[in-house]
Amino acid sequence: MPIPQLSLEEIYGDGSEQQMKRYSALKEAFVQKFGHAPDFFSRAPGRVNIIGEHIDYHGFGVLPMSIDPDIVCAVAVNHDKPLLRLSNLQPEYKDFTCVVDEVAIKGVEWHEYFLCGWKGIVEHCKLAAPCGMDIMMDGRVPKSSGLSSSSALVCCAAMSTARANGQEFQQVAIADLCAKCERYIGTMGGGMDQSICFLAEVGKAKLIEFNPLRATTCPLPEGISFVVSNSLTEINKAAPSSQFNVRVVEGRAAAQILAKKHGLEWRSFKKLKDVQDVLGKSFDEMIALAKAEIEPGLYTRQQLQEKLEVSEEELVSVMLSPQTQNVEKFNVLNRVLHVYSEAARVHQAANLAGKADAAKELGRLMSGSHSSCSELYECSSAELDELTSVCREAGALGSRLTGAGWGGCAVSAVPTEQLDAFTAKVRQNFYAKRPERLAHVERALFATKPGSGAAYLCV
Repeated sequence: MPIPQLSLEEIYGDGSEQQMKRYSALKEAFVQKFGHAPDFFSRAPGRVNIIGEHIDYHGFGVLPMSIDPDIVCAVAVNHDKPLLRLSNLQPEYKDFTCVVDEVAIKGVEWHEYFLCGWKGIVEHCKLAAPCGMDIMMDGRVPKSSGLSSSSALVCCAAMSTARANGQEFQQVAIADLCAKCERYIGTMGGGMDQSICFLAEVGKAKLIEFNPLRATTCPLPEGISFVVSNSLTEINKAAPSSQFNVRVVEGRAAAQILAKKHGLEWRSFKKLKDVQDVLGKSFDEMIALAKAEIEPGLYTRQQLQEKLEVSEEELVSVMLSPQTQNVEKFNVLNRVLHVYSEAARVHQAANLAGKADAAKELGRLMSGSHSSCSELYECSSAELDELTSVCREAGALGSRLTGAGWGGCAVSAVPTEQLDAFTAKVRQNFYAKRPERLAHVERALFATKPGSGAAYLCV
């Protein structure tokens, strides 16, 4: 299906009246900035991953849903000059202007995420003379929170650029393209964020699988709500020193070690799922193989060279990335144990439909996911561990970090009838403990439901 054009009511439901005020304010600010009205609006939602953390880039399926907070861009084609003129409704983000044939992505400022989406469309469509564009953005997805604000912006930029230049995309095709776009800025992600952004449906979670990209509707247990709680600590996963990119390489190292051990053409393996598929093993069997064939503890670069029988130069070329070429130590076994056990949890969660204890079982899987993220993948933080513990004590059936981790948000499955009591307890026992947390609680703690996917609007 192509990216739809929808009304405010179709996207926001009961919240459409409040959203009309927001879009009207964005349109007015656009006119004041650029001197003319926008031609259209593009909207891309954030997401929360119910379960399946840090496994999409290892090839495995995940179970996310889109959320109400989103990125909206007001867009007009600039017919006078071939300029990209970017502005943000939030005053802390500076305006940016450049000529379309002088676009350069040099850092991780907000506008460079827009440029990632723009560049992906221009290169994919081979646009020799892309049009100028005037854009004003309003983002409601908290940055660096684990709710996919950066991916939502990249997706919104790509769909805006496509429409401004007369290009039409199917949802699956542009989702796949946007996953590649973020690599311009140094993020070696797997495609979950972009896929759910375009393929989401109201009221439904999606099992997102890869190679080829596909989405399967998964009914959620009845009687539960999902609550997002922000730890109010942040990390930049695109930074050169990012542990996110190190985890990608550690999984690749595990895949190549296992492939070599079993006589495969190991240099061609990049993802742990590919090794499992070739060997035809279950998740439990792959966990047993990893424990038998990969030593615990940290591998040095020298030890990886010896394990794979390669030179330093070949290690860099077949395993490392530009962002990780200076990393010296790799915790390979713990990473692979997380990946295979987490992939198994996703499979179990996706098959809960019709079970009498589905809600409790989903909660158990979510809490198990957090333990694995914290202990094996080491992508949690003291604040997230504290927050998820508070959430479970407050009545959550399960609670886990969501997103890249090292900060950001937790997601909790909560019995709907206990929602008010739950949020009151979390507010008191986590946010009220520190004034700097309490000051942000209104936007940091909220219930959400599966929302709609990316769309164009004319308001």
